[in-house]
Amino acid sequence: MTKIISVNAGSSSLKFQLFEMPSEEVLTSGIVERIGFEDAIFTIKVNGEKVTKTLPILDHTKAVSLLLEALVEHKIVANLDEIKAAGHRAVHGGEIFKESVLVNDEVVEQFASLSELAPLHNPAGLIGYNAFKENLPHAKHTFVFDTAFHQTMPKESFIYPLPIRYYNDYKIRRYGFHGTSHQYVANRCAELMNKKVEDTKIITLHLGNGASITAVDGGKSINTSMGFTPLAGIMMGTRCGDIDPAIVTYMMKKEGLTPEEMNDVMNKQSGMLGVSGISSDARDIEDGCKEGNPAALLTTDVYVNRVINTVGGYYAQLGGADAIVFTGGIGENDTNIRKLVCEKLKDAFGITIDTELNAKTRGKEVLLSTEESKVQVWLVPTNEELVIARDTYRLTNA
Repeated sequence: MTKIISVNAGSSSLKFQLFEMPSEEVLTSGIVERIGFEDAIFTIKVNGEKVTKTLPILDHTKAVSLLLEALVEHKIVANLDEIKAAGHRAVHGGEIFKESVLVNDEVVEQFASLSELAPLHNPAGLIGYNAFKENLPHAKHTFVFDTAFHQTMPKESFIYPLPIRYYNDYKIRRYGFHGTSHQYVANRCAELMNKKVEDTKIITLHLGNGASITAVDGGKSINTSMGFTPLAGIMMGTRCGDIDPAIVTYMMKKEGLTPEEMNDVMNKQSGMLGVSGISSDARDIEDGCKEGNPAALLTTDVYVNRVINTVGGYYAQLGGADAIVFTGGIGENDTNIRKLVCEKLKDAFGITIDTELNAKTRGKEVLLSTEESKVQVWLVPTNEELVIARDTYRLTNA
């Protein structure tokens, strides 16, 4: 048996799960939040119970030291030498990385060169990797890329209709994100349907504060809604998704905004927050809908409209679908949005769902559609950390 830690490092956070492989038993999980602050929060699960403490954690190196010390302190491992490998979520692999890789100096250099494409995520991933490498010098390390799953897209899906030299010289193209999530739920859905994933056409809906939709044909991504950056695609918590690009220059002139300020508007002030004026949290929007708040109702209508437009396009590109799958924080828990999406797709897709089952189901695997439904509708909670652990085990035991 091999202990592998899956790591997801953000700019101010660090999520982790420790697995026993290949049994895939989760030994513990946790998160360090507000890294860089005096009141950072460290949470770890011990014997099924969450243990939380607030303390100064000023950098990722300290965060990693803290969590590794906690593994020994709580007797989750006898010593750190038991951890044979660490798998790191790496957001942007560009066109360089088409699959997960073992980390070496060349890989680190190539990954760092892509930071311009993901300035918030790639540098944070490198910081997390360096901190674990320092604390677990004996362990092997892997990078598992969000973008890798989408490298199977055909050119007609990823090329933008801009001067082709932008792609040739600067690699301006659709990359797509949430790849580990889409890969996991598509494969898991095929298992639940008792089919080989190679024999399926599945549309995966990763709906969370960040959201993307993917057309998966035979287990391979052929189109996805996020683009050159995670700003593209459907409406999100604070991100606008696809808009007329002329709006950008128009509003910059109207309000005298710099490129950085306009980028901030589209990434942090738009989406559910921008339309509703209430919140970026779908739970608050759902509460507003129950109260009949017009802004919340409009926000939900716009969101559902964006989802069904994308799903409908992918249904046509796939030539039909065996299933659509809901996952992510909203997909797994927002019963109203699931119901509305399915109602809007009912006539075109021949979808019917068990509305009572949908209304009471949150966060667990379940078939939501009825036997009469021409396309199955599934809820499958995502497990990106497990994908990271599986790839890491495969690479380190090859």
